[in-house]
Amino acid sequence: MTSPVFLLLAVLLDKLFGEPPRWHPLVGFGTLVRWLESRLYPAAPEQETVQRMRLRGAIGIALLLIPFTLLAALLAWLPFIGVFYSVVLLYLAIGAKSLTQHAEAVIEALERHDLPLARQRVGMIVSRDTSALNEQDVARATIESVLENGSDAIFAALFWFLLLGAPGAVLYRLANTLDAMWGYRNERYLHFGWAAARFDDALNFIPARLTALTYIALGDRHAGWACWRAQAPTWYSPNAGPVMAAGAGALGVALGGAASYHGQLKERPALGLERAPDSTDIRRAIRLVNRGVWLWVGIGLLLALVTGGFNA
Repeated sequence: MTSPVFLLLAVLLDKLFGEPPRWHPLVGFGTLVRWLESRLYPAAPEQETVQRMRLRGAIGIALLLIPFTLLAALLAWLPFIGVFYSVVLLYLAIGAKSLTQHAEAVIEALERHDLPLARQRVGMIVSRDTSALNEQDVARATIESVLENGSDAIFAALFWFLLLGAPGAVLYRLANTLDAMWGYRNERYLHFGWAAARFDDALNFIPARLTALTYIALGDRHAGWACWRAQAPTWYSPNAGPVMAAGAGALGVALGGAASYHGQLKERPALGLERAPDSTDIRRAIRLVNRGVWLWVGIGLLLALVTGGFNA
């Protein structure tokens, strides 16, 4: 068996069991990140130069990522049981079922017309303020989260697994988690988290565009491609832009627009078409991502079959 088969097994594990309800390794990693940050972040940051703050963050990346990536490589290369570890490590790196469950919880609240509950549930998967969102805003925020997390939490991990095996998936998933904790453009993390954000951008560059192509292939291809070309360059993130624009076009809905983050209104470019989304479109976004996962599994298996990889 080769990595495409491992990928299939890991996806099946995720579909069956979802994320571990307790003792998820990423939770422990997050605790370690906060501990190391308390040691590396200076007591008087205003006395540090930009270069020194960036160096501190880069040292943090090395200390956090290198040991775990090497450990993943060691486990994956163990005779006989390396196959087991490879599958389990990829299973822990993806979160397709968890993403589906969170989005379906929002759908349930919207269909019950319980807007306060829908706001609360969407607040669990987005970083924006949700207390004043209407039903269309809740649907829009949920779809954006499904599309973007489909790229960040699923397809990028699959890509790096197919390219580098379990060490690649572990490296990516931990780097993405580190970016989620340090990659903010605020006063504390603008320079300290600079290296984490740039490293995550580099790791996501190709996967994000492959994800955008996936959304286009499985949705409205004409609108998806047109929105990608015209709207992605206007988005503030070089990787989220193609993913969000292509996904919005593929679904035929309007995404983007103004949103409140930490009490400040952020004017975001409009993405997609003009139709406002609803709970039905959240379901369509979930199906788009899940069908994309199976498409990637199928392509991986087909490539292995054509190239004779199953005999390796």
